[in-house]
Amino acid sequence: MFRIGHGYDVHRLTKERRLILGGVDIPYGLGLLGHSDADVLLHAICDAILGALGEGDIGRHFPDSDPAYRGISSLKLLREVMALAQAKGYRIGNLDATVIAQAPRLAPHVRKMVENIAEVCGADVRRVNIKATTTEELGFEGRGEGISAHAVVLLERLGVSEELDI
Repeated sequence: MFRIGHGYDVHRLTKERRLILGGVDIPYGLGLLGHSDADVLLHAICDAILGALGEGDIGRHFPDSDPAYRGISSLKLLREVMALAQAKGYRIGNLDATVIAQAPRLAPHVRKMVENIAEVCGADVRRVNIKATTTEELGFEGRGEGISAHAVVLLERLGVSEELDI
């Protein structure tokens, strides 16, 4: 009836790339390096959903060796992962994720991230929670070398909790 998954992703910050998190283009002097748009938040969410389904990870489904995924929006990847979940009879019960970055300040962008993710996942915004935190200048995130994200998702069988209005 329920499946739980965890996802984690990290990308290096670099010049001459846009910073995309949760499908939001965030004004900042650095962006994340990667084959796709390198959206660590959406990659962690994809991995959490795939993990809950027992379907491996994002690299298995969207390999960086495939030129079809070069520069692709991670919102498209998440849409494909959710299509797989729905085909297997699951939907988002709830999703909770944390972005770890020393800078930039992400709080002003969190609501739009939630809206983007909820829309692509076909979930009510009340089922999606995104948090942002720093590491108090410790580690690679704290030194501004990269950004990471963790995500946990509870998938539920379609039709199970409509009456619960969670």
